[in-house]
Amino acid sequence: MGIKRRLNLLLFAILWVFITGSVGYYIIYGGNEKFLDCVFMTVISLTTVGYGEVLPISGNPTAQIFTMILVTFGMGVILYAIGTLTALLIEGELTDILRKNKMEKTIQKLSGHYILCGGGETGGPLLIELVKNRETVVLIESEKHRIDLCREIIPKLLYIQGDATDDQNLIKAGIHSASGIIISLPSDKDNLYITMTARMINPKARIICRMTDPRIEPKLRKAGADGVVSPNFIGALRMASEMIRPAAVDFLDKMLRSDDGNLRIHELNISQTSHIAGKTILESDLKNKFNLLILGAKNVNGEISFNPSASQMLQAGTTLIVMGDVNNIKMAQQIVTKPHSF
Repeated sequence: MGIKRRLNLLLFAILWVFITGSVGYYIIYGGNEKFLDCVFMTVISLTTVGYGEVLPISGNPTAQIFTMILVTFGMGVILYAIGTLTALLIEGELTDILRKNKMEKTIQKLSGHYILCGGGETGGPLLIELVKNRETVVLIESEKHRIDLCREIIPKLLYIQGDATDDQNLIKAGIHSASGIIISLPSDKDNLYITMTARMINPKARIICRMTDPRIEPKLRKAGADGVVSPNFIGALRMASEMIRPAAVDFLDKMLRSDDGNLRIHELNISQTSHIAGKTILESDLKNKFNLLILGAKNVNGEISFNPSASQMLQAGTTLIVMGDVNNIKMAQQIVTKPHSF
């Protein structure tokens, strides 16, 4: 039996005892006594506070027998309820429910966050990388032990324990206001279903999906996936790179797995209102202000220029590929979108 149902049953049993006692006294005295006095008599009898009789119990055999039965069974119910609540507190179940309720309220207030479906072998490291990049993530995972493993690394993890194929769990995770959703379940069929559902609920969200069978990629694309990633394919490329360009791979590994874990490659989007729109890379002063290395620039036509010159113009809609400290990148993202100068 679930803890919420147990609590509801306990509260109902306690309420039933008090109502039964109050109504019983009222009937025994033929409605001649005030109902409030009947309630008060029930309370002082069950709580054994030792106040004097509000109702004339002594000398009334019916009332005396009823009081004995009420105290015996009523106290049994109350003591059982107190014992159960104490056990729940000691075992941490009640605290866990309160924490989950608080967490769900926090998730409901989120906007522009990311949702990760699946915290397994692929989803776990993916979650850690997103958090390292200072992104707000909500995990949807059905297996509690996987959630516990993620919480050991990320104590303030936001999560929904449940099946990601259930629409309600996506809604609880804030799919309506999320910037993107990453679907990393082991089953391609589940990934396809979640992709379709997420696209229907939030047409603007960016959807990245894991794929095992390459033949399902066209279906994932048609269902609404913006990006499809095959761990097997990526693993094969990594093995080839380890063989022919080990130094480059070692560089990337040290960048991603350093103790600080703050150096990353990211992007800056130049909006219409950005104060650096219409300026050159040199005039934007991103290098001096945020210590960012500009690796490339993608224009509105999708063309990418590598290692752009300092004289290249930054037009609205351009996306800069930069490398630098995560905190500096976050500050640059916030300031670059502002219309004022800095």
